[in-house]
Amino acid sequence: QVQLVESGGGLVQPGGSLRLSCAASGSIFSINAMGWYRQAPGKQRELVAGITSGGSTNYADSVKGRFTISRDNAKNTVYLQMNSLKPEDTAVYYCNAGILRYGLGYVRDYWGQGTQVTVSS
Repeated sequence: QVQLVESGGGLVQPGGSLRLSCAASGSIFSINAMGWYRQAPGKQRELVAGITSGGSTNYADSVKGRFTISRDNAKNTVYLQMNSLKPEDTAVYYCNAGILRYGLGYVRDYWGQGTQVTVSS
């Protein structure tokens, strides 16, 4: 089996920073793209940032210049550094990864359980 476990969410004041982590574990042969999504109450889940296995990144326009995604392939971990946080960044943040498991001949999408980020004074 494969699990994605997120950590690092919490309550922060506007202008503050948080760092999210997501570690993949289990019977992993390789990991393709990894990313962070978020879902605010009453809204659809949206892509925040993505990173390929080679390190190429992409960001939602709303977070460009404030958020940075990175990954440590040796640790099967992806990070999201969030700076200059705004109240509109409040959401549940989900980690996503395309993973090839040992013994499985195709890449499958996996999701973390979500971590709450609340930006409020």
